[in-house]
This record gives sequence, C-alpha cells and structure tokens, in this order.
Amino acid sequence: MRGRGSAGHGHKGERRRPPGGRVRSIVQPRVLFLLVQKAAYGYELMEELNKAEGAAIDPALLYRTLHRFQADGLVSSTWDTDAPGAARRVYEITAEGLEYLHAWVVELVRTRERLDRFLHEYEVYFREERR
Repeated sequence: MRGRGSAGHGHKGERRRPPGGRVRSIVQPRVLFLLVQKAAYGYELMEELNKAEGAAIDPALLYRTLHRFQADGLVSSTWDTDAPGAARRVYEITAEGLEYLHAWVVELVRTRERLDRFLHEYEVYFREERR
C-alpha cells in the first residue's frame, strides 16, 4: 500500500478512494472484513488470515496494516485489561472503515472481471491454435 494518496490512505479528512490499479494483496480488505464480523485481537486476526489464505501471513504485515488503518480512522482499538494475562489490544472496524471496505470490494470485482476476460481470451486463443 505505497503512495498513501493514490491508494486512498491519505490524511484524515481527505476523501478516501478505493485502491486503484492492480490488486497486490487481499490481506487489507480481508482484515476489514474479519473486523466486520467481530472485534478481534491481533493474534485472532492472524489465525483467521492464515486459515482464510491457506498460507502463513507475515505478522509484521498485519500489524503495519492495523496501525495504518487506525491512523486513517478505518479501525479503532481499545485495551482489554479484563482478560487474564497481559492486556491485549482489541480492534474493531469504524463506519469509515466499512465504507472503505465496500469501495475496495468494488475494485476487487473490477479486477476479477479483467482477469475473467483475460482468461477467457487466453483459453479461446489456445483452443483455436491447437486445431
């Protein structure tokens, strides 16, 4: 998520735009979607991401994403001091985060449509070439 302005991650108050261009990672929208379902600790999010993606996600990527989302007002967090053990940060999506997730899904659908078109053209080309 480089280029904060172009990716819709500018300073608070700037109009947020869905990520444009190539979708480089599904982790960011997946984090927001997990938080729509329930507030969660970072560790819980990590477990859910790994399960959903079928691969180990770098914890540093998750925590950078959470910190950036919090700075941009997409998520908020509080410290849970009631649970046994050390205090843990609980993350939840904000109304602005939900709007941003919806915009992201629009871009994901556009990306899927472009991929489907390419794959169809590819299949047709190689099917005809083999004749």
